[in-house]
Amino acid sequence: MPDILWWVATLFAVVGVAMLIAAGTALRRRRPLRMSARLLLALVFLAGAAASGAVALGVQGYRALTHEEIAAMVRTEPLGPNRFRAQFRFPDGREVSYTLNGNQLYVDARILKWHPWANIFGLHTAYELDRVAGRYQDLAQEQQQPRTVKSLAPERQVDLFSLRQRYALLNPLLDADYGSATFAAADGPAQYEVRVSTTGLLIRKLEP
Repeated sequence: MPDILWWVATLFAVVGVAMLIAAGTALRRRRPLRMSARLLLALVFLAGAAASGAVALGVQGYRALTHEEIAAMVRTEPLGPNRFRAQFRFPDGREVSYTLNGNQLYVDARILKWHPWANIFGLHTAYELDRVAGRYQDLAQEQQQPRTVKSLAPERQVDLFSLRQRYALLNPLLDADYGSATFAAADGPAQYEVRVSTTGLLIRKLEP
């Protein structure tokens, strides 16, 4: 998905460097107006290269979402009262297992929705599973009993959610960034499909 953005970032960087060289040439020839114009263009193109590179790096790891698809298969196994094991198997074959407190399985994800015109750069609605937790069906237990939360997201150098909050430069690209969650019973052995669509997460229990 970010390949086109890397090409855009490279092109902007090359043009920016060329403008810097041209500004230096104008300075040596003592043409301050031409130097200022080329220096301004250089800064604009280099800023565009930095923004494109940051977005391309940030979307790595997100899966393009154009329809409902399986985000993970989960098998739950009770280990005792309000305690269970959740084993995840992801589409890429990776598997992880967590021991969680509660009697319900809770999973959430991050959704990135781009403006339609950004699709020409290969940016489509994308998702990334974020956290898994144990959830209590009873509200009093949820408030009083110990809770466990584990990360499902990989560590990344650039977090687009944080960049969106810090830099208004990304606002014209991103239509919305939001969280979506789903949960299901985990008080007995079961297998689930965690699916994601353009409207968010859902979970389906598979029959034996």
